[in-house]
Formats: sequence, C-alpha cells, structure tokens
Amino acid sequence: MPRPQRCRRICAAPQVDSFCPDRCREAEPIALTLDEYEAIRLMDLEGRTHEQCAAQMDISRSTVQGIYESARRKIAACLVHGRKLVVTGGNYRICGGQEQDRCLRCRREINSNINNKDKGEFTMKIAVTCENGQIFQHFGHTRQFRLYEIADGRVVHTEVADTNGSGHGALAGFLMQRGVDTLICGGIGGGAQEALAAAGIRLYGGVSGDADAAVNALLSGELGYDPHVRCDHHDHGGHSCSSHGCGSHSCH
Repeated sequence: MPRPQRCRRICAAPQVDSFCPDRCREAEPIALTLDEYEAIRLMDLEGRTHEQCAAQMDISRSTVQGIYESARRKIAACLVHGRKLVVTGGNYRICGGQEQDRCLRCRREINSNINNKDKGEFTMKIAVTCENGQIFQHFGHTRQFRLYEIADGRVVHTEVADTNGSGHGALAGFLMQRGVDTLICGGIGGGAQEALAAAGIRLYGGVSGDADAAVNALLSGELGYDPHVRCDHHDHGGHSCSSHGCGSHSCH
C-alpha cells in the first residue's frame, strides 16, 4: 500500500490565480497546483536552494525536486503553446504565520513589522473580536469587531464594526474590505484560519481578556497567544466544526 502523501506547507495563497495571453488558445487550461506555485516562488523568485525550499514546505528534497520540475514543464507549455495557466488545487496547508516555530519566512515578516515601529514606519489595522470590551472567544459567531488604526507604534483611532450576521469564512472578507491586516481573537477553526491567511491577515488566536490591553500588549511585543489555536465549541451534539467551516486544519 503506498505511503500517504505529505501535506505541503505554503505561506499564503497567490494573489493572482490565472494568467492568459492576449490571444489565448481555446484549449483546456493548464493547472498549476498551489504547492507547485510555492516551489516556483521560493526557488525562482526568492532564490532558495532545493534544501531550503524543502525545509520551508516541510517535505523532502526529492519531493521538492519533483514538484519544481513539474511546475517548470507546465509554465513552459503555457508559454510555448499559448495556453491559459490557472493556479488551483494540490495537496497543501496554508501556514499564514501560524507555524512561527518552523516557518522562518512568516516569523521574519511578523518580526520585521513589529520592529519597524522603532523606525517610524510601523502602520497596522488591528481587529479584535469583541463583546462588552472583552475578547469574544468564538470567531465564527462574532457580532462585533473593535478596529484599531496604528501609526508609529500607537493607537491613533478606534471604532466598532458590526458584522451584520456574517460568519466563519465570510468574516475574512469582511475584515479585508475594511483594510484589516491583523486579527486578535479567542478560539478559531482551521477553515477560518485558511480564509484569513488567503486574505493576508495575520492571526493572533487563543487570546482572552480586555481588548484594549491585548492590542497594547501586541504593540509592545508582549502578547501571549496560541499559534496552534483551534475552535472546538461545536464538538458536541453529533456534529463537528468542519461542517461549519471551523474544523481542524486539513489538506485541500
């Protein structure tokens, strides 16, 4: 029996997921999987070695080599034959900053954003799941976010935004439309985490207590949070979180 394929770690979903020449041939698009896209990004754009790419994607060097060669062939076919390229599918998991103990890129990005406040370049828009001034513990049921605009390491404006019934995955779009780049919350499931990562929103989950205090702790680099937070408030009554879009993190 063949060994199950290991999930490939990618930092974020692509911002553009299709490419087509002006005179695109009417043929079936060529599908570049997200793990193939990540291998191309790491090695051809960032100049990583096969070994570095393998460590970043949490797979073996031989697997990276196979993924990379497959991706290059597909891109070459699109260029030579004028075919449309679509980035979709694959066996992957999105990190999005939630594996800081293992993902050097995510840790470096988060630390550089925090450290930039010493250079007068630090700007953020933070959302906190909020109820009566406290951090609400179930992201998918959030009725209100408290939004904080940050400039030069301090809060310059706050407001409360009602979600108007949006839930689970839709909340990522709700936050993205309001320019949020960072979220502080309590419990949150895997599906919602993936939606946030795809929207480019950094997550600090597993936090409780006063919302204002949590934001100040984040700005001072002292916020305690759980990088492996999961939502388990549905795990009873014969159904699981996965049916609500907040289940345990899984491969696509």
